[in-house]
Amino acid sequence: MVGTAGGLVRIARVAIGGLLIVGLAIAHAVGAPAARSMFSIHAIKHVWVIDLENEGYAQSFGDPAADPYLARTLPQLGALLKNYYAIGHNSADNYIAQISGQAPNLLTQYDCPVWVPLPNIVTGPYHQVLAPEGGCVFPASVPTLGNQLSAAKLNWKAYLEDMGNNPARDRTVTTAAGPACGHPGTWAVDGTESATKTDQYAARHEGFMFFRSVTQNEQFCAAHIVSFKPLLADLKKPAAQAPAFSWITPNLCDDGHDIPCVAGQRGGLTQIDGFLARWVPLIMASPAYKAGGLILVTFDEGTTDTACCGETNGFSAAHPDTLKPGLGGPGGGDVGLVALSPYIKPGTVSTVNYNHYSMLRTVEDIFSLPHLGDAAEPGVRTFGKDVFTIA
Repeated sequence: MVGTAGGLVRIARVAIGGLLIVGLAIAHAVGAPAARSMFSIHAIKHVWVIDLENEGYAQSFGDPAADPYLARTLPQLGALLKNYYAIGHNSADNYIAQISGQAPNLLTQYDCPVWVPLPNIVTGPYHQVLAPEGGCVFPASVPTLGNQLSAAKLNWKAYLEDMGNNPARDRTVTTAAGPACGHPGTWAVDGTESATKTDQYAARHEGFMFFRSVTQNEQFCAAHIVSFKPLLADLKKPAAQAPAFSWITPNLCDDGHDIPCVAGQRGGLTQIDGFLARWVPLIMASPAYKAGGLILVTFDEGTTDTACCGETNGFSAAHPDTLKPGLGGPGGGDVGLVALSPYIKPGTVSTVNYNHYSMLRTVEDIFSLPHLGDAAEPGVRTFGKDVFTIA
């Protein structure tokens, strides 16, 4: 029996006059199963990204004893992308790349201790900001994924743990929904580089803050860049009212950056596991996830300078501002990624090469958006049938 859109095709071999004639008969028996339709990436309606800190694949997914929830439980529920790479070192350049396709430069590679503005010079086929001396605050002419979503009339939010705990530290705006839009000013020293006992928010661990296309309009920024305060309520909303895209940044303890944490927690992978075990089930229980959701959990950077997907050493149209995007090599190392969705068969394993630009490209394709920056590179691909294994 061979499946077709019209029903079941029976190949009948009938001998007539010594000749073998092959005929096709369409079976429409009552109760015959309909053919399965092909999966479309547009079936996904809601995406959550959870970004963690500073562990390569070998240290996290490759060592389940260190983080059993991340390395064992989540891959059993979804897909493990074993060859998923960061694009550079240290943190800021990866977060920026994930939401804009902008490649590392000399200052973003070193986490922007001072928020130096970039010139409004965009060049090349991948629309990279040209700044040989580096910079951190991108001009208003450079869009982010958030700007794309808003232009498409899709709601989105970035939830940043601990933002606004100390407004003097991160310059947050006070709104009825809680603190919002906290980031250093242009030319200012970043006061969130290290944690305090009451405030472990790090502005550099979320890419949208680096773009004037998001922050120049305070009302726009405050509507989309928020603390964790509204997260639980948003997860309980009907699917039609929930954000189409949600970015979730844990604080410097829960993202595994600090070991131990300033408030006394163990930090590292232990803290990551506890954070994920709390929040991932809440997301999976939400109406939005059940109506076609996708959760992506990964790390900003790994422990090596390896790369994939066409990334090489040397100045190029894809990264015109730095010789080695990974400081010591072409990339930020294999960090792995786990993806959860009703469209993913539990226990799926992919060995296809992907990177942070691939994640951006995938989200853009889900919502029918153009590819920003290096997400348009020829070596970068959208997550495919190796990941989305249920039609």
